[in-house]
Amino acid sequence: MHARERWYSERDTNRIVRPFEWGASFIREHVNGDDPRDLFREHTREVMARSEEFYALPQVTDYRLDGELLTWTSAIRTPSAENNIARARFFPAPEKQESEVRRAVLILPQWNADSESHVALCRVLNRLGISALRLTLPYHEARRPPELERADYLVSSNIGRTIQSVRQAVLDARSAVSWLLARGYNRIGIQGTSIGSCTAFLTYAHDERIAMGVFNHVSGYFADVVWHGISTRHVREGFGEAVTLEELRECWLPISPIPFIPRLLQLRPRPMRFIAARYDLTFPANLSREVIAEARRHNLPLDVAWLPCGHYTSGEKPWVYLDGWKMAAFFKKHL
Repeated sequence: MHARERWYSERDTNRIVRPFEWGASFIREHVNGDDPRDLFREHTREVMARSEEFYALPQVTDYRLDGELLTWTSAIRTPSAENNIARARFFPAPEKQESEVRRAVLILPQWNADSESHVALCRVLNRLGISALRLTLPYHEARRPPELERADYLVSSNIGRTIQSVRQAVLDARSAVSWLLARGYNRIGIQGTSIGSCTAFLTYAHDERIAMGVFNHVSGYFADVVWHGISTRHVREGFGEAVTLEELRECWLPISPIPFIPRLLQLRPRPMRFIAARYDLTFPANLSREVIAEARRHNLPLDVAWLPCGHYTSGEKPWVYLDGWKMAAFFKKHL
């Protein structure tokens, strides 16, 4: 299984090793020659003390639904004009006239997902009477600027831009939740896969309007996945010897799930499922066990499902059916 995972990870030939950059301008409007290590250390302290402000959602007033395509202006303005328009595909389910409960799931796909990724899951949810809204992540699909072949700016060796990009994904997700609520949906779940799992968890931890969550492939620290995962070897290579893992972990603490687990204790109890793969080399299984143990240590209402495959193979037959069933069944039961 590990050999198969490595083979899948080596299929793409357009991975680019980009040079290391601190990218302080992506987290600070004015950078006056400060030591970047001090600046990022201070940024982490500020965010972790007031993360509800960091992930606060400004009011969105320009939602537009055209067919199945929903667009609006992203709360985060980036240097890429294409990326500043948030996009999602809406899959409404037929509704029972007498039902007072209107259910919907916000879906966040994996890194470098194409336009059809997770559409099958949306249609499965529709058959269960659950509507689905599939979010396009920053720098993906129509949001990708012309200089990129892949969604490199979402996860890169530019520390500040990666922070900004993940924050943007969270705020876009929160905006999507607001739109669903305005449409009359009163039971909203969230589902994320891989990087989508990370951003979905950050959204879930900062938005009590979400009733439940399913997180497909889980890990505790953003930096550790980049450092050790086989899918991000080119990103790791870009860092060279400029920073240590410990330094990167501290810089990226605001976009890591594990420090926000205690925050869930301050919110109402909500069911959630972690799905992990026993032979995962992208989100290494030991990192999945670490975040599962931390959630259990805090006695959260957590359900855990392990897949007998790896990261890439969870998207292949027959494992993709098992993975989809573990997600859809949990939503059917708890949403």
